[in-house]
Amino acid sequence: MPISAEQTQVVIDLSPLRTFFHEGPPKEVKVRLRFLERLEEAIRRSEKRILEALHTDLGKSDFEGYASEIGFTLDEIRYLRRHLRKWVRPKSVFPSIVQLPGRSYIRYEPRGVVLIISPWNYPFQLMMVPLAGAIAAGNVVVLKPSEFAPATAKVIEAIVREVFPPEYVQVVQGDANVSAALLELDWDYIFFTGSTRIGRVVAEAAARKLIPYTLELGGKSPVIVESDADIPVTARRVAWGKWLNAGQTCIAPDYVLVQERVFDSLVEAIKKETLTFYGDIQSPPAEYARIINQRHYDRLVKMLGEGEIVFGGYTDPSKLYISPTLILSPQGSLLEEEIFGPILPIIPFSRPEEAVSFVRRSSPPLAMYVFSSAKSMQDFYLTQLQSGGACINDTIMHIGSSRLPFGGVRESGIGRYHGWYSFETFSHARAVVKTPTWIDLPLRYPPYGKKISLIRKLLG
Repeated sequence: MPISAEQTQVVIDLSPLRTFFHEGPPKEVKVRLRFLERLEEAIRRSEKRILEALHTDLGKSDFEGYASEIGFTLDEIRYLRRHLRKWVRPKSVFPSIVQLPGRSYIRYEPRGVVLIISPWNYPFQLMMVPLAGAIAAGNVVVLKPSEFAPATAKVIEAIVREVFPPEYVQVVQGDANVSAALLELDWDYIFFTGSTRIGRVVAEAAARKLIPYTLELGGKSPVIVESDADIPVTARRVAWGKWLNAGQTCIAPDYVLVQERVFDSLVEAIKKETLTFYGDIQSPPAEYARIINQRHYDRLVKMLGEGEIVFGGYTDPSKLYISPTLILSPQGSLLEEEIFGPILPIIPFSRPEEAVSFVRRSSPPLAMYVFSSAKSMQDFYLTQLQSGGACINDTIMHIGSSRLPFGGVRESGIGRYHGWYSFETFSHARAVVKTPTWIDLPLRYPPYGKKISLIRKLLG
C-alpha cells in the first residue's frame, strides 16, 4: 500500500533540493568538477574509517575493502573528472535533408533531483560510484544507504556532510519503511541496486509517477568450463571470483558447468586453490569476509543441505561464518535462486548444447564466464546466451573498467552505468534543431498541391 504524503514529508522535504537545482549551481561544469574533486579528497582522508566500517559490517580485509570499494570508487571519480568537459559539450549531428540549412545537435542536460538506493554487499562503492555519476551529470541527489551495513552508512553520511551542502546532496538513513516512503516522492530519476524482488517494487513505484529509473540487480551467473580450458588458471580465477566477499557479489559465479572430461580435475583444482588462498577453512580465515546478518546466514545454511558437499561446509553461527563450499548434485533453491554466498554447485555436461539449455532455464544473468582456449567455442556461448556482461577465461573483471558499461538484461537489470555510461544515464539527451530565418522554403506549408512528388524524391 502506498505511503501517505504526510508520512513522506517526515522522511525528507525535496523542495530545497529542487530550488537549488533550478537556481543552477549543479548545472555548472566548474561546480561539478569542484565537488567531484572535494569528494575524492574526502574519501582519501577517510580511508581508515571506511576500511574499519567495512570490516565491522562485512568482515572485509583491508586489501579487499580498498580494492573493491575505495580504490574502485577513486578510479571512477578520476575518470569522470578527466573526461567531463568533453562530454558536456553539445554534440553536433549531421542534419537530415529536410532540416537543411539548419543545424542539429544533442545537449546532455541533468535530470534533476535523483534518488540513489544502494545495497549492503558493497555498501561504499555501490553508493559512491552512482553518486559521482549523478554529480558529473549535474544533478542534486538523495542517498539511501542500506540499513544492513550501518557502520559504512554512517561514514558515508559523514563524508557527504563534509563535502556537499544539504541542498545539493543528502543522506537519508532508515529501514525498508523509509525506502518505501522515499519511493512515493516525486523524483526526476531513481537509481536502485539490489535484489530482483525489491527491484520490482521500485519499478512499480516509479511507474505510478512515470519516473525513469535504472535497476542494477543480479541473477544466476554461470561459469562454463570447456575441456580445452587451462584448468589450474580456471580454478584459481573461479575460486577468487566466487569467494570474494564470501560470495556476496551480484556478479559472483553462481554455479559451474564443466565438461565431463575435466570435471574431476577442476573440482580438485578449486579445492587446492581455495586452501592456497585461505589455509585452514574449518575456522574463519583472517582475509575472508563474513555473512552480512543472521537471516542471510540461515538461508545459506539451509542451502547446504540441498546437495552433496565435497569440500568445505563448515559453519560458525557465532561469527556468521560459512566456509568456501563445493556442492555436487545440487537441487532445490541451489538451482532456482541466486545463491549470494560462498556455496558453489558444480555440474557436469557432455555437449555445449546441454550447457546452453541449462543456462536458459533461468532468466538472462548479470554476468557469464566462459573458459575455453578456442575462439569458436567462446563465440558460440556469447552468441547463444544473453547476459549483462561477460568474461572469457576470467571472472568479475569486466566490472573493473570505467570504459565499459555495467548493467543487466531483463530480470538482471535495466540500464547501465560506469564512466561515460553513468554520465549518459544521469543525463537527458535533448535533441535541438536550430533553423535560420534568412530562408524559409515553402515545401512544408499548405497548399500542398503536387508537392507530394517532390517529397517522395526527398524522403522515399
